Amino acid sequence: MSEDLHLLGRLAVHYKLLTAEQLAETTRSQARTSDPRPLGELWIDAGWMTRAQLDKLLAVQREVLARQSGQAAAPLIAPKAASSAVDLEQTATGEISTRAGKRIDRILEYAVSQRASDIHIVTGERVLMRRDGQLTFAGDAPLEHGQIERLVAEVLDPRLRDLLDREGQADFSWTIAGRARFRGNVYRHQRGLGLVLRAIALEIPTLASLGLPNTLAKLTNHSQGLVLLTGPAGCGKSSTLAAFLRLINEERQDHIVTVEDPIEYLHAPIKCVVNQRQVGRDTGSFARALRAALREDPDVIAIGELRDLETISLALTAAETGHLVLATLHTGSAIRTVDRVVGSFPSNHQAQIRTMLSESLRAVVSQRLVRRADGQGRVPALEVLLGTRAVSNLIRESKSFQIRSILQTGAAQGMCLLDVSLAQLIRDGLVTREEALLHAEDPKLMPAAGATPAAGAATPATSGN
Repeated sequence: MSEDLHLLGRLAVHYKLLTAEQLAETTRSQARTSDPRPLGELWIDAGWMTRAQLDKLLAVQREVLARQSGQAAAPLIAPKAASSAVDLEQTATGEISTRAGKRIDRILEYAVSQRASDIHIVTGERVLMRRDGQLTFAGDAPLEHGQIERLVAEVLDPRLRDLLDREGQADFSWTIAGRARFRGNVYRHQRGLGLVLRAIALEIPTLASLGLPNTLAKLTNHSQGLVLLTGPAGCGKSSTLAAFLRLINEERQDHIVTVEDPIEYLHAPIKCVVNQRQVGRDTGSFARALRAALREDPDVIAIGELRDLETISLALTAAETGHLVLATLHTGSAIRTVDRVVGSFPSNHQAQIRTMLSESLRAVVSQRLVRRADGQGRVPALEVLLGTRAVSNLIRESKSFQIRSILQTGAAQGMCLLDVSLAQLIRDGLVTREEALLHAEDPKLMPAAGATPAAGAATPATSGN
């Protein structure tokens, strides 16, 4: 299937005009019968879409393709495309999405044009936007409580508004058709209400587009086990997870189940069947979705976040019972990840958990995003721990403190310490020593700016791109 048709299929699934299964069915049918008709005609013949809906979908596709080719003369959302987007989004169920004339859209469109990753809209403050890790003001005057209330009314449906009133916060997603998606959280605070939205690209990222080494691709070759993506908030864990799923979707014929809160990147089927479930909308909790997933014949399970003991326990069980489990976790290093997983359980269960983890762990990828020396964005620094026999033995024997020495000596196997990765970025001139020190655990390992690697020095995982 061409890239254009990949995009059209993803848009059709995104706007709930097709299910992922219907897209996969028509794609397979077209390939099997060599039917020369466009996919859109097959969708209409199957009764899944009207001619008017297909025309509007094609209009949105044209807008996306125009932007990708650099044709930026048109407004952010052209009048015709905006009208189409409104009609299309009205067919969506369960996901908050863009509507014409919303003030929130104007704020977010400006944020996208400024390459902002996060947008903060808080009572009593000017709008704040985060670019390359730094927060800056984007408005002239603080927003009043009434203004925030109107913005919240735009983005929350009655179910989510009720959740906000009951629990003081609510997660949601928001779409500007053909432009961007956003993961959001609205919350109560001392002065009123606040919203934080994170931009999510419509296009699924690749390892190369994220600046990650191609050597990480081998982690998607496992048929079972646990791969953990860790790091602080905002370090790109979700994007790396999406890139892994894209690889699996392109190369394997599997059933992928994701559990997210909310759904971020939208994965249309390529070779895999992909079912994405959103906590709160499609299922009551991560744990409930994982228990159900074990009965849904998955090959790959992706978990947006390991938040609690029950979710961690079910993830370990799934990894032990023949599934490849990819998950994110908020920890600062590979060693702390092992300790965090084991320490989540009561002390009388930890010996059993160490055994389970030692047998199922395939890799821990801990990452940071470090500001580039030229000021043009950020570059990833990685710590990579692979589940070798030596690592497995240390986990089982409760000697995780010795894992650091394996990371230091395991470069030939593809392992790397975060500090070694940071040091290489300094040597390559990509980051300053001062910036690297903000993320380093052992400052003594940081070379002076412009230093060249010593003979035989280990090459960190990030040097592949």
